[in-house]
Amino acid sequence: MDFITASLQIKTMSFFEVGMLICFGISWPFMIRKTILTKDIKGQSKRFLCIILAGYVCGMLHKLFYNLDIVLWLYVLNFILVLSELLLIYFYERKTDN
Repeated sequence: MDFITASLQIKTMSFFEVGMLICFGISWPFMIRKTILTKDIKGQSKRFLCIILAGYVCGMLHKLFYNLDIVLWLYVLNFILVLSELLLIYFYERKTDN
């Protein structure tokens, strides 16, 4: 089964998984926006974000190897958003050090 066919098989995806990823996906842009506007990274944990990234990687690998469906793209989007926040933390941390 190729990727396009698997992506179209909506009947096998979990709507609860989709709901979780959409809820998380909606929240990350607000966090990114706050970080950009305030440039305040106090209280944000790089370790916590790395654990979340690891969780998204596990989810993506599961989708790729065992249950390929369109939900994979929600994992990718969430991963990109969390990685963006992590990169902002490193950027503002370096800026305050100089």
